[in-house]
Amino acid sequence: MASKSKNGKSAIERLPKDGKSSTESKDGKSRNERMPRRVYEEELYRLQAELVKLQGWTRESGARMVVIFEGRDAAGKGGSIKRVTQYLNPRVARIAALPAPTEREQTQWYFQRYAAQLPAAGEITLFDRSWYNRAGVEHVMGFCTKQEYARFLHQCPIFERLLVEDGILLRKYWFSVSDEEQQRRFRSRLDDPMRRWKLSPMDLESITRWEDYSRAKDEMFMLTDIPEAPWYVVESEDKRRARLNMIAHLLSTVPYHEVKPPSLTLPKRPSSTGYIRTPRDMQTYVPDHSAVLTKPA
Repeated sequence: MASKSKNGKSAIERLPKDGKSSTESKDGKSRNERMPRRVYEEELYRLQAELVKLQGWTRESGARMVVIFEGRDAAGKGGSIKRVTQYLNPRVARIAALPAPTEREQTQWYFQRYAAQLPAAGEITLFDRSWYNRAGVEHVMGFCTKQEYARFLHQCPIFERLLVEDGILLRKYWFSVSDEEQQRRFRSRLDDPMRRWKLSPMDLESITRWEDYSRAKDEMFMLTDIPEAPWYVVESEDKRRARLNMIAHLLSTVPYHEVKPPSLTLPKRPSSTGYIRTPRDMQTYVPDHSAVLTKPA
């Protein structure tokens, strides 16, 4: 449960309602400056067309790709994954978002259930959070022992080197967001009944444990940011910019090329052979809800 202050208010209730980050990007512009929608949508569509080409190359070449999405709560990981996969074949680009481990899985080697999600030839697996749960939430919230945490930090670079050595294209993205912007997003979720489900007690704990998560992230980077599988940080104060930057970078790291699809021609419909459609009153149809919406007042 979210911690409460002496006056009984939860962390989310104590959030500043107009808090804004004053951090700046390398070009000196405020990271709160939102990209214009038209520019964003045009470039996103172009990049998504390139992702379709990447998918075709992956299938043709038999490549195996793993893309890890990690970062702060409400940093925009889910939205980025949604834009990456929007026009891709779900049989090729699969999203792995594993729930809490079962009792049986808790007795397995930690990486075992994640290894089961790794791609076969011609597949892409996108991890919506990954084995790095142990370095973040499990460590900070005390869901694993100190020994398990230390073992993970020792084994993780070895595990990832084995993946890369076996030919898997491994990309790791950390979505970075300021505490002020995270709080703003939490508050907007709290006030939006359509997105309220995105806000959990665990998310609220990340407010009161902000520095604990920061220290955990720093230690994780120090030990797992390896040449074979480096971390790439995505500035996510503006979700639109973050999505474009992440997708553009991913494409730039893969030597894909366009694979021409086979030529297809729609066949002519054959002449009727006397088939008679089943009478409508012999089948149960979905009520025409749309007719109510278009009925004249």
